[in-house]
Amino acid sequence: MTTSTEPPATDTSARLPGFFIVGHSKSGTTALYEMLRRHPQLYLPDFKEPSYFATDLRPRVGQRVPEPETLEEYLRLFSGAAPDQLPGEASSLYLYSHEAAAGIARVVPGARIIAILREPASFLYSLHLQLLQNRLEDQKDLASALALEPQRREGKHIPASCYRPQALLYSERVHYVEQLRRYHDAFGAEQVLVLIYDDFRDDNAATVRSVLRFLQVDDEVELPAVRANPSVAVRSPRLDALRHRLGGGANAPAAARGAATSPVLRTRRLLGRWARRALYSEPPPADEDLMFELRRRFAPEVRRLGEYLHRDLVTLWGYDSLE
Repeated sequence: MTTSTEPPATDTSARLPGFFIVGHSKSGTTALYEMLRRHPQLYLPDFKEPSYFATDLRPRVGQRVPEPETLEEYLRLFSGAAPDQLPGEASSLYLYSHEAAAGIARVVPGARIIAILREPASFLYSLHLQLLQNRLEDQKDLASALALEPQRREGKHIPASCYRPQALLYSERVHYVEQLRRYHDAFGAEQVLVLIYDDFRDDNAATVRSVLRFLQVDDEVELPAVRANPSVAVRSPRLDALRHRLGGGANAPAAARGAATSPVLRTRRLLGRWARRALYSEPPPADEDLMFELRRRFAPEVRRLGEYLHRDLVTLWGYDSLE
């Protein structure tokens, strides 16, 4: 099925999102999404990660809650926005996607874009844990997963439960400068806000105020800090697989796409609270040798990114100690 990303021709009442949190995952995007949802002048739907504009990263059959496939389904996400609210959404795949920036610009050329970047080694460590939790990954250690990347590009060694094989190409997530350039080319620098995860973590309130000013809404509204989507380790893969089956899958009803009060989403929230207590534990510490190796590998990208953003990320992220 071909997905249309053209603006609706007849429905003049359709609400288009005015801003997008585009990623990366495991970099504070969920926490920022949850905080902005509490601002009275903003509207973000319950359905995080609709990923509608990431047309090159469409999942194969098997995802838990189907993503919107048509513009009509997508716009339905924002039908609850009040006239005086600015609608927005958060899809962490948009920064990774090669097509999302241009697709968003075609439909919402005046959109404001928020990207969050994290030090590459810690980002990939947390991302690997998340993919294990989501059953997209079956390699229990990150080094093994990274070693399989060449074969996975050819469609080999993809877990049967992995509905988005592109997610397993970890190192391609760290092309930060290339990813940001797609948005700067599509929107211009004034419509793109680039955040650094460390700033969001260390001074949450100041970072959120800068986001509110960027969105041109009241930055004096107090938005309590949120700790969302923490990294965890899976205690029992069998019980976790059962949780995923009960929480929705390939046969989830089409009405669940973007339906904020759907039974599937309610079930997932309830099971999610239970699962965190029964199925997950604190993750093991990252392998120091692997983290050092990854930092050596990604040091050129960190230097390029620092130059691109006019910020000393080499020192901030500890890459100066690699010399």
